Amino acid sequence: MAAAIKRIIPMLDRILVQRAEALTKTKGGIVLPEKSVGKVLEGTVIAVGPGTRNVTTGSHIPIGVKEGDRVLLPEFGGTKVQLDSDDKKEMFLFRESDILAKLE
Repeated sequence: MAAAIKRIIPMLDRILVQRAEALTKTKGGIVLPEKSVGKVLEGTVIAVGPGTRNVTTGSHIPIGVKEGDRVLLPEFGGTKVQLDSDDKKEMFLFRESDILAKLE
């Protein structure tokens, strides 16, 4: 899996994010059905592009997040990326402007 992630390098202001998995069991041990589990709006940054280009100078404007940061994601949006056919982890490509917040 790590080798597959190294092959993906986001372009410009794109950010590759792995969504956090939804909890399917409560603290008391009750298993929740799929329909009642809400969409997780949190993820971890896996890879970051170099940033957008400044039109006048041509240099890159750096992105505000780095690999390993936890971010708050919009409910809808992003482009789903599937690295391996047997991999169940959800990876998405977002633009920097789509990321809602950086979590500490």
